[in-house]
Amino acid sequence: MTINQSALSTLISEVLADPDLAHSDVFRRMLQAGMQDLIEAEAAAKIGAQRYERSERRTTRRNGSRGKTLATPAGEVELAIPKLREGSFFPSLLNPRRRVDKALYAVICQAWIDGVSTRKVDHLVRALGNETGISRSTVSRICADIDEMVAEFLSRRLDHTWFPYVYLDATYLDVRIRGRVVSQAVVIATGVSAQGRREILGMAIGDAETTDFWTGFLRNLRERGLKVATDAEPLGVALVISDAHAGIKAATKAILPGAGWQRCRVHFARNITQHLGSAHSKPVNALISTVFAQTTTEAVTAQYQQVTDGLRTGFPEIATMLETAEPDLTAFAAMPREHWQKVWSNNPIERLNREIKRRADVVQIFPNRDSITRLVGAVLQEQHEEWQYGERRYLSEVSMRKLIHTLHDTDQTRPELLWTA
Repeated sequence: MTINQSALSTLISEVLADPDLAHSDVFRRMLQAGMQDLIEAEAAAKIGAQRYERSERRTTRRNGSRGKTLATPAGEVELAIPKLREGSFFPSLLNPRRRVDKALYAVICQAWIDGVSTRKVDHLVRALGNETGISRSTVSRICADIDEMVAEFLSRRLDHTWFPYVYLDATYLDVRIRGRVVSQAVVIATGVSAQGRREILGMAIGDAETTDFWTGFLRNLRERGLKVATDAEPLGVALVISDAHAGIKAATKAILPGAGWQRCRVHFARNITQHLGSAHSKPVNALISTVFAQTTTEAVTAQYQQVTDGLRTGFPEIATMLETAEPDLTAFAAMPREHWQKVWSNNPIERLNREIKRRADVVQIFPNRDSITRLVGAVLQEQHEEWQYGERRYLSEVSMRKLIHTLHDTDQTRPELLWTA
């Protein structure tokens, strides 16, 4: 008998030995054992060998497992997802994209029922196999299941670890409110945990990116357990990365007073392009990029000053912009060298926004705000799980230990990291 059959075999032996076992628990454990066997079989096929088996077809080895709780009609089952030394593995049985597809399906159907869909949406609904339409009760049931799952995810506690890096950004989606199509701001926060893994921290929808809106959003994250750095305990949010939106900066200073702020270098380059035009901005941005090619904090500071001085004659306005932005553009230099490329721009969360846009473009106009939360929340939850189950960490454990030493030494050696309240 192979090892991956032992769970099911053990359960059958227990049932035969004790016929009085609760039927509901037996069904749940039978489902769990069967699913675990299928997961183990798929992992063995990917690896090219069973556990402890010597095989010329073997491509890698197991490296422990990650636990996953799966909700089923028979109750919650605990599954072990094998980890690999090289590459990543997620069983097709769990189908990580199913939740997003259901959310997209529900939003499209809701728009179709409400009579606000375009011809394209109508064609999409029919392409999904609903030639005669879909009932309101069916859509309501689908939406209720997704809404409950998304609400639980977006309101979960954040005090299970600390997040030294927090990324903030917003994208805009069209929604129908009181008969008018208006643009709504969807703000998203992601973070890098103490374990070096990325997580979705939260999202919110508002009319615009005002200071009050960003302040309320960050306050919610803090109330849910997002740790704030203090003199007594520096292991809180160390750096917030975003574009130069005044509302974000003001809200960060008010709600996360122990955190520094890194202005996204990519957005700053775009600001220069808008100011000078495409032709003139290329050599200027190329010169500024030499600041980010340095390898030490001292070299970054020296090169920044040299670039600023070099632009005073030909581009005095750009030199002034650089002088004003220096503490914000170079905040990354207070962090470990291994983290610089990960924290000096907002590109990671912008890639996430592009995935949201890709899904939202199918809907085009959302029928209400709840449908935005439903679809975007499902996309975020799926991305969160992929980050958690991915084999590769966003930042290494060794570099995270360096960060801890850096933060504990901040008061003596890195005073520019902290904002005064």
